[in-house]
Amino acid sequence: MEKRIFWIGDSTVHFNRVDTWPQRGMGQELEAYLRPGVVVYDYAENGRSTKSFWDQGLFEPVREAMKAGDFLFIQFGHNDEKSEDPARYADPEAYQENLLRYVSIARAAGAFPVLITPLTRRRFEGGCLTESHGAYPAAVRALAEREGIPLIDLTAASRALVESLGDEESRELYMNFPAGLYPSHPDGSDDNTHLRQWGAFRFAGLVADGLKALGGIYTQLLYDPQRDKK
Repeated sequence: MEKRIFWIGDSTVHFNRVDTWPQRGMGQELEAYLRPGVVVYDYAENGRSTKSFWDQGLFEPVREAMKAGDFLFIQFGHNDEKSEDPARYADPEAYQENLLRYVSIARAAGAFPVLITPLTRRRFEGGCLTESHGAYPAAVRALAEREGIPLIDLTAASRALVESLGDEESRELYMNFPAGLYPSHPDGSDDNTHLRQWGAFRFAGLVADGLKALGGIYTQLLYDPQRDKK
């Protein structure tokens, strides 16, 4: 029987097509880590926050499709922080309330919600990676603890990975590259938020690590070469 993961979020998760190559999202790379029969339904959309995703009705197809035994991965934050944009901005308290609304709907349907803190941006200053998201990761952690919601701390895990690679090598993960590499970006790109395929793959691997750490039904989603290889 097919196991279904619905993933809602922003551009770091979004499923990209050929016209945006080499940009990729984690939602389309996670399946490499999952056992056969586990399918990711990637509903993430570029530029969305917990607020705008709801206000624009983007959650409705997920609400209608989600059934008992499904999983709902919830990852926002990059755009909730944008106080200059009232259509997207949610302060940390409102952000928690919005996240809990998605969680509550999943639970009411008999699905299993998982909160995921936002992916780190690649911003080095003086050789050190700066903080990306202010109070927002802590808000997710606090909500997860208060409400007993499974949590994958992707902010911490991605930060550790980017720091270990350093300023130069970590460019390979993001849409940060010189001119002449890709026809879609003839002048190059200096984007330290969105991901190339290698970045989407590596960060999806951190999500898989988080599922393994959660154990139980979450570990059972993952590919096991000893069990699943044909």
